[in-house]
Amino acid sequence: MMTFSSKIAGLAMASLVVLAGCGERETKLNPKAWEVESGREADKYRNEGGLFDIFSGDADAGVKVNRFLWTASLDVLDFLPVQSADPFTGVISTGYGTPPGGGRAYRATVLISDPALDARSLNVALQTRGGPVSAGTQRAVEDAILARARQLRVQAGRY
Repeated sequence: MMTFSSKIAGLAMASLVVLAGCGERETKLNPKAWEVESGREADKYRNEGGLFDIFSGDADAGVKVNRFLWTASLDVLDFLPVQSADPFTGVISTGYGTPPGGGRAYRATVLISDPALDARSLNVALQTRGGPVSAGTQRAVEDAILARARQLRVQAGRY
């Protein structure tokens, strides 16, 4: 039977082992291997970052998607339950839902890949329980999102 003090000691030891893996240190990389792999000159030392980097306020970690396309996508597809939405990568993933007046359930994945309000910035993948939808249906949803994004931009006073 373990005593209370041995339980505490075991818990403290396990905590130290877990925390030891959280240390922030620089990883030395072979610059030649980095040049070959990426085709560009590399740093001698590369910092992979740590747990608290999300609080650093790094200006480079800004949102790189068009806010009008983002809002319009959520507006047009509001009948679908949002499973995940990541404005940093521009991906919106929904679950199955039935549109108003429709009988077939759809789910969608939206990718906004550029900060420009442009059709090339928007990629919508629609799917039913039986498989992918027709290209015409997918194009109609993309057009509806683009039209709504343009409306939002005009309402915001940005022509």
